[in-house]
Amino acid sequence: MSVMQDVSFIHLITNASVLVQLVMGMLLFVSMMSWWFIFLKLFSVRAAKRQTRDFEEAFWSDSNLVGLYQQANGKLHHDQGALEQIFVAGFTEYVKLKKMHSVDSAAVMDGTRRAMRARFQREMDQLESHLSFLATVGSVSPYVGLLGTVWGIMNAFQGLSSVGQATLAQVAPGIAEALVATAMGLFAAIPAVVAYNRYAHDIDRLATRFESFTEEFSNVLQRQP
Repeated sequence: MSVMQDVSFIHLITNASVLVQLVMGMLLFVSMMSWWFIFLKLFSVRAAKRQTRDFEEAFWSDSNLVGLYQQANGKLHHDQGALEQIFVAGFTEYVKLKKMHSVDSAAVMDGTRRAMRARFQREMDQLESHLSFLATVGSVSPYVGLLGTVWGIMNAFQGLSSVGQATLAQVAPGIAEALVATAMGLFAAIPAVVAYNRYAHDIDRLATRFESFTEEFSNVLQRQP
């Protein structure tokens, strides 16, 4: 059998030691999970950006807050964007406190801001879901692959201890088996790191827009009669 046949990818996986095979299987599973979450976050972050832009345009182009509130509140929950839900939460609390004549204006605005901040936190938790998984995959996968590499190299050298003279055909399969584990670790880690950094940046920008809207909406409500 030739050296090229000995170091074929399928041959390396099927003939690897049990521990290295477990490492490869775990890295393959983690990589598939991270790609699933990458695509989920791609669509959810893109939808959040579009919904935020659309609601900002509707809010600043329409001075009728009651009509905008009724339109937003009439939608199903999953059809409302994050910013729209912050608006609904704040306006609902504002109207409720306004009806209580014993509550002064400062308390009304304080309660309105608290309602919007609470909704803001819930929306941010939703947007940031699965990011911690991507961060963990990006930071841990190379070390898991390295574990398989070290174990594979140890097996390769143990196999050489019973051989009088080492040749390339004897050394190459063991070393290649070890390096496959490292390659799989990097294959799992690199997309996860790139996706995490991109989505974290986009979500931070959305959070800034939400906070700015909260302050601007509070100012608008303070000017209401």
